[in-house]
Amino acid sequence: MILFVDKLTNIDFSYLDHQRGVLGETYLANVRLIGELDEQGMVCDFGRVKKTIRHWLDSELDHRLAVPALSPHIKIEEDHDYYSIRFQLENQTWIHTRSPKISIALVDTAIITAESLAAWAGKQILAHFPLSVARLQLDFVNEGISGAYYHYTHGLKKHNGNCQRIAHGHRSRIDIWANEKKSPMLEQFWADEWRDIYIGSREDLSKQFEENGQIYLSFAYKAEQGNFEITLPQSICYLIDCDTTVELLAWHIAHRTRQLHPETFIRVKAYEGLDKGAIAEA
Repeated sequence: MILFVDKLTNIDFSYLDHQRGVLGETYLANVRLIGELDEQGMVCDFGRVKKTIRHWLDSELDHRLAVPALSPHIKIEEDHDYYSIRFQLENQTWIHTRSPKISIALVDTAIITAESLAAWAGKQILAHFPLSVARLQLDFVNEGISGAYYHYTHGLKKHNGNCQRIAHGHRSRIDIWANEKKSPMLEQFWADEWRDIYIGSREDLSKQFEENGQIYLSFAYKAEQGNFEITLPQSICYLIDCDTTVELLAWHIAHRTRQLHPETFIRVKAYEGLDKGAIAEA
């Protein structure tokens, strides 16, 4: 017998990719449980399914940096409650982070994809169910977005929760109106501007240096969960003069777009992952 729950929850996180760098991502989680019926005539109670899987995903993957621990391009070192991770990219640049272990998900795979991540997570989650549940199939899927969107990674040092982690992110749609008329052109401009990007605050910029002809930016801050550091090629960074909350990102997009089009009234609806975000006008 198969029990299913579609769109059980969604997760926002980032992951390391050899070709693209660090990617913010948002997945919807679908689950199938295969097993025998119990004395209640159930494979498993829906309440337990939802609570168990949501709790695991929220605790172990959501708002973390997922790292392909079996990649030949990675070096991982433990330092008490911290991981130091250096990841080589295809173009011979690299990304390095030193962050609390609680902000990192070490995934037993060489390449992180929706399929490999779901297979890894599903194995961990299955252990939390009774033996009558023989198999658990977890699927991660993207929200269907017909228009423009971007992948971004960031960290919010002032946040009381898990958003303080320096490398978590989102796959986000963007809606822009110019003089009250929807503007796919402006939406695509920002989708291109923020494709696979790390958005950093100048306040958190700790160092800039050159190595082998490439410029790198280092960001660092202390938050409630510990000390966070990340270094990335400048080519995949976007600097702003404020924090990177979705409210301030929407404000930045609106005012920057108005600067480029001074005679145009701009309204921006910027999403942070799925079905949430902020609206700003300029």
